[in-house]
Amino acid sequence: MYTHRVAVALVAVVLLGGCSGAAPLQPANDSPTTASVDGVEGPAWNVTVTHVVDGDTVDIRYANGSADTVRLLGVDTPETPPNTVSPGEFEGIPDTEAGRDHLTAWGERATDFAERELAGKEVRLVVDSEADRRGGYGRLLAYIYVDGENFNKALVTDGYARLYDSEFTLRDDFAASERTARREAVGLWAFPSDDAA
Repeated sequence: MYTHRVAVALVAVVLLGGCSGAAPLQPANDSPTTASVDGVEGPAWNVTVTHVVDGDTVDIRYANGSADTVRLLGVDTPETPPNTVSPGEFEGIPDTEAGRDHLTAWGERATDFAERELAGKEVRLVVDSEADRRGGYGRLLAYIYVDGENFNKALVTDGYARLYDSEFTLRDDFAASERTARREAVGLWAFPSDDAA
């Protein structure tokens, strides 16, 4: 009888423990505000950037303590491991050792730029209602605003990234920024033509 009571008590503790709220925190459905920034409509949060993974991916923490990984919407910075960089994705950069080295260096610069501008800071995270909410790796797709400025667009304007060809509200604006950066040989677009071989 004693053994039976102990077993019942243990089962009750386990079941009640599962109801204690010890599960990982997720942002409450009603926690975001609705943003209307730069013509973008969608949910928005003030979050803290806890870690910069690379130039276009960051880890964030919501106000309630839950965490997420964010892939910056509409942009693509060069990969940093030399064996993973894809010059074919960056029109005008040759698929040569010099082209791969150039893009790898700019991938590192993009990461450094993101660390300077984002790491440890509170930023505004805005999800675009016209875009997919999650990418292929389960990362949240969003814009990040720092002091009211769109960081994603800054990556393109300053030549750290190319336009990532997908559907999102600011696509035409980002495409125009990339065209200007390419025409003016800004950032990664300043590949010296004599190094093309």
